[in-house]
Amino acid sequence: MKLFTVTTIIALTISFLPLSCFSAENSTARELIKRSDELMRGKSIAGIYSMEINTPRWKRKLSLQVYSLGREKIFIRILSPAKEAGIATLRIKNEMWNYLPSVERVIKIPPSMMLQPWMGSDFANDDLVKESSIVNDYTHKIISEQDIDGHPVCKIELIPKPNAAVIWGKIIYWVRKDDYIPLREEFYNEKMELIKLLEYSDIGKVSDRIIPRTWKMKSIIKPNHYTIVKLVNVKYNTPIDESIFTLANLKKLQ
Repeated sequence: MKLFTVTTIIALTISFLPLSCFSAENSTARELIKRSDELMRGKSIAGIYSMEINTPRWKRKLSLQVYSLGREKIFIRILSPAKEAGIATLRIKNEMWNYLPSVERVIKIPPSMMLQPWMGSDFANDDLVKESSIVNDYTHKIISEQDIDGHPVCKIELIPKPNAAVIWGKIIYWVRKDDYIPLREEFYNEKMELIKLLEYSDIGKVSDRIIPRTWKMKSIIKPNHYTIVKLVNVKYNTPIDESIFTLANLKKLQ
């Protein structure tokens, strides 16, 4: 008669369990991230945002015109102040360009520059144009749950998939389970050191949805460096002319 060790019995038992016992939690985590991403992105966005950049030595405020179509296309033009007015950023799929009206030049941004700050802010190029996908480029795992202001909140760990073209070693994402509203994101480098965090606040109605209307990106490695983005007049899911997302439009003077 063949005897089985406890370890063998456990292994055999696990092998006959349905796959859902292992995948359910990860599927739920991915679904929460996907729903939250869709809530914040929509099919299209058109509107005015403000960006306030704060450092110990200086601060400045920008007014931005932003257009986006899903994940594939985004266009950003600085409206004010006059010194930066006309500077524009365009991304189409995995390609990104900046236009500098002062020298009348279009500069293509290589993937190696996605971690660089956009206009001196605490938002990297990748943060604004979202070249990488928090849904498709990472694996997702719920690491804790808690109640915040009467809402169940999941804390989700995002780890890059092998060979994914991402700039972060890990992201920790807080999202409300009942309405998919994001509350906070932490960004870690490849050494798993916390580099910066994004806090969402001022939750309210924007166009056809309820989302955070103020986003604060705070640097951890640069004390007292932070950037605040506010949604000033933003519309979701409205028709957008495809000609906006062209190099010709990038160089137009507004």
